[in-house]
Amino acid sequence: MSRSIFYLTVCLAAAIGLVARAANDATSADAVTIEELVSSTLAQSPELRFYEAEIAAAQAGRKTAGLLANPEVSGSIGTKRTRDAADNLAGEGLAWSVSAMQNFEWPGRLGLRKAIANRDVALAELGLARFRASLAARTRLLAYGLFAAEEKAEATAEVADRMRALKEVLVQRDPAGITPLLETRVIEATELTTQRQAAEAALAVESALLELNALRGLTNSGRLVVKPAELSFRPTFELPQLLSLARTNNFDLRLRAVELEQQGFRVDLAKNERWPGISVGPMISEENAVDRERIIGAGVSFPLPLWNRNGANIAAAKARQLQAETLLAVAERDTDRQVIQAATTYRTKLREMERWRPDAIAHFRSAADLADRQYRLSALPAATYVELQRQYLEAMSGLLDTKREALEAAQQLELLTGLPEPLVTTKPPEARP
Repeated sequence: MSRSIFYLTVCLAAAIGLVARAANDATSADAVTIEELVSSTLAQSPELRFYEAEIAAAQAGRKTAGLLANPEVSGSIGTKRTRDAADNLAGEGLAWSVSAMQNFEWPGRLGLRKAIANRDVALAELGLARFRASLAARTRLLAYGLFAAEEKAEATAEVADRMRALKEVLVQRDPAGITPLLETRVIEATELTTQRQAAEAALAVESALLELNALRGLTNSGRLVVKPAELSFRPTFELPQLLSLARTNNFDLRLRAVELEQQGFRVDLAKNERWPGISVGPMISEENAVDRERIIGAGVSFPLPLWNRNGANIAAAKARQLQAETLLAVAERDTDRQVIQAATTYRTKLREMERWRPDAIAHFRSAADLADRQYRLSALPAATYVELQRQYLEAMSGLLDTKREALEAAQQLELLTGLPEPLVTTKPPEARP
């Protein structure tokens, strides 16, 4: 039994070492604010190049959409022999012909292709804007999550060290009676639990750091420290106004609306393509046999729309237009649901935070310190001391998690509605007492 406890203590001590190493590495890294981290991520994210290339490709397609087809040049050359009625050779010479034809589309067709290409550019630009907004929101949430994880890790390591130091003092004493012995065992068990929590907190810091570095396109070994920040939340608009803003500003709805508009142009283009293009151009031919003959004129050619009036393509385009209308309607319902859910969550978290003391975390921290001093003076029961240390950690975790959840709801609401002003701002924290 004692050997198992020894091995468990060694493992948990190694976990605490991981926390200490992370703290030492963090002190050597440059601290940045949350908004500085958002700005640097938007500038360094490797995925931005994909969306920028998508815009470049759409713009290139727009340039070619309004161009006429290249003219087509054709020619022929050969020998001409002329015979009389008696089948005698009357003459022999060179015969050749050359023609150049330019195809002209049916009126309105090039304009429709340009309109479709313009919608491709609009879709690419909306895709980039949506990615930037989503990346900023995700980075802001992860940055605060990293800060909260570091706060939890620091507090948990503090309580774990306090428990370990107290246990080392207690085990050196000769317990007189069953009560001191049981109190020592309670402290030992609490130390093991707190050490495990410290290891989990250290892993949470590493996980948040890895994800942030991935968003920034950096190696996994890059260290990062987020400056302490207080989140300032403001009330949001009423639900009808939020829903109205979402119908106007939501990226998904704007994308679906542009896709529907583009599909309408595709239907018009399919109808326009029932009529063929016309090829017109000059031609010249010359024959040298008995006489020299030269013909100069103009040629016209176009296909006769007898068997194929593009009906299948028109039906397919109309079917895709119906699909686009359905997708837009579904997106509107989903957006309304998400807006209502995010607004409800945000307001619930705000009401919860309004009941807190402004210095709630510092208040619980000072209570935990006071309990440690009083217990060492034998002025506090072990049960009260252990419960205060546990409640300090749980209260800090609950407060930080509630703020993170409120921030997440605010970021989602901003993405869904395109609010003109951010719901959450950051400010430097007040000095700890």
